[in-house]
Amino acid sequence: MKRRKWQPEEKLAIVLEGLKDGHNVSELCRRHAISQTYYYRMRDQFLSRAKEIFIYGGQSQEAKLLKDNIRELERIIGKLTVQNEILKKTEEMMSR
Repeated sequence: MKRRKWQPEEKLAIVLEGLKDGHNVSELCRRHAISQTYYYRMRDQFLSRAKEIFIYGGQSQEAKLLKDNIRELERIIGKLTVQNEILKKTEEMMSR
């Protein structure tokens, strides 16, 4: 039997359904044709990553690092642009 490839939205819906009060996990797994082990693995992954929302203000740590890296690169580009303009003006003055 070929394994099903679950979309992230589907996984989220299943995990959230299982977290609601009064839901029987074995019934949920039967309905979605998944093992309880797979459900608990998805749930644990969801819960472990959920705390990042509060730690990083809604951003994952990776997204925060990428934004910091972009900010640093933009700063370097600005500095190099200024230096380039100074060199161009210096060259113009020397060629006169």
